[in-house]
Amino acid sequence: MAAALITIESADDPRIAEFRAIRERDLTGRQNRFIAEGTVVLRMLAEAHATRRGFEAEKILLLRNRAEGVADILARVPDDVPVYVAEADVLDGIVGFHLHRGVLALGRRIPGSENLLDNLPERALVLVGCGISNHDNAGSMFRNAAAFNADAIFLDETSCDPLYRKAMRVSVGSVLSVPYQRSSSALDILVALAERGFDIWTLSPRGKTDIRAIAPSDRMALVVGTEGDGLPEAVLARFRSARIPQSARLDSLNVATATGIALFAMASAAVRL
Repeated sequence: MAAALITIESADDPRIAEFRAIRERDLTGRQNRFIAEGTVVLRMLAEAHATRRGFEAEKILLLRNRAEGVADILARVPDDVPVYVAEADVLDGIVGFHLHRGVLALGRRIPGSENLLDNLPERALVLVGCGISNHDNAGSMFRNAAAFNADAIFLDETSCDPLYRKAMRVSVGSVLSVPYQRSSSALDILVALAERGFDIWTLSPRGKTDIRAIAPSDRMALVVGTEGDGLPEAVLARFRSARIPQSARLDSLNVATATGIALFAMASAAVRL
């Protein structure tokens, strides 16, 4: 059971300082802490905390009339995690806008000592993002990866942090369930995957192979780039490329949409769905 509810009567209460003006001051990058927003994401955070999956809740802030509706989630939270409640005007004053969801949590990613690359299963499908700077796209990539049973996501050092509040929300909490690593250059990540037996497939509107014609293999990696610039030429030149057939009237798909279509095709080919 979670601890008893603690009433917050002032937006200046120091106990909820981390939740103030969350649009302007996101916690990403500050000791691996982040803001989780909404019931679904709170549920994912509570589950990750309870099962020791690399994330934990530090404190929770709720609109008072939402507390009863999330009681089952709070029951999964350890007693030492404080749960604060506030009336609507106080909560809005804390966060800096009308928070109609009324559910927030401060979470923390627990740094792991294991190398994700060396702990992937023998049969694995992974997604690699290069230069993914849009938080909506980053969140959608995690949601797609969860939907199509991808085993992990690797983001290069130029990609945004998926713990950003908006990315977390768009992912519907999948950032907390899909293992990921964000570091190094895209080329270094792909070389490391290739050394571990992965067939690397870059996704480009000019790709040589129809995504539906990719031969399944035990280990596959799908590589996607940022909108506009796409993948670096050094990556496209070194690894095989695939395309999603589409109308000639449009030059490309949104990376979130393209990732979903391509992961579905690759997962289906490998009989993972």
